Amino acid sequence: MLKGIDPLLSPELLKVLAEMGHGDEIVMADANFTAASLGRGKPVISLPGAGVQRACEAVLSLLPLDAAVARPVAYMKVCHTPEGYCSGLQREVIGALEAGGHVQPGQCEAMDRFAFYDRVKTAFAIVHTGELQPYANVILKKGVIGEALRA
Repeated sequence: MLKGIDPLLSPELLKVLAEMGHGDEIVMADANFTAASLGRGKPVISLPGAGVQRACEAVLSLLPLDAAVARPVAYMKVCHTPEGYCSGLQREVIGALEAGGHVQPGQCEAMDRFAFYDRVKTAFAIVHTGELQPYANVILKKGVIGEALRA
């Protein structure tokens, strides 16, 4: 246990977050996600007692999102739904990201399921949660941690 660190962040997850560099991506996946096959060769951290929103909250307590890209967050679009549709959980996660000051409206990108899978293959790691809500899969792109540029 460390002071000031969210207790959901296990030593394994803390190590992964520390090893990630600017622009690396981490996947926050629901319980049904194909983490073992898509995560082959990369860290897959299991958080079976946590939902995706809670896992995002814990990770973002230490990880800034990439301010250099238009959409540092992506989520899996629910299949066979109209453009712009978000499930209740997706709205809650996006709302929490906005309320926490992590993103501005419009900075979260909906991605087709198979395009999302392709992007996961290039991610740094996967956090496999116990979230039972389908399509509760989010990709977070790490930003820069550092000082302001000197003039």
